[in-house]
Amino acid sequence: MRLARELACRDIVELVTAYLEDGLSAADRERFEEHLVFCDGCDRYLEQMRLTITATNHVPVEDFPPELEQSLLEAFRGWRS
Repeated sequence: MRLARELACRDIVELVTAYLEDGLSAADRERFEEHLVFCDGCDRYLEQMRLTITATNHVPVEDFPPELEQSLLEAFRGWRS
């Protein structure tokens, strides 16, 4: 994947998972990190994503009540609409 030189905040949101999973090329990673230097909002967003991943890695899926799982699935399905 090759990105335009400057990234917008919406690009950061779309690429954050690839970034955290080391799925970006070196050049794209550099662009991503360059944006973070100048954007406090995206820097905080990245930190929130890291904290969320850390927190959710400690909650076994089987501990979620079925109604909560269904509610979350419905919310995510409607999110893109």
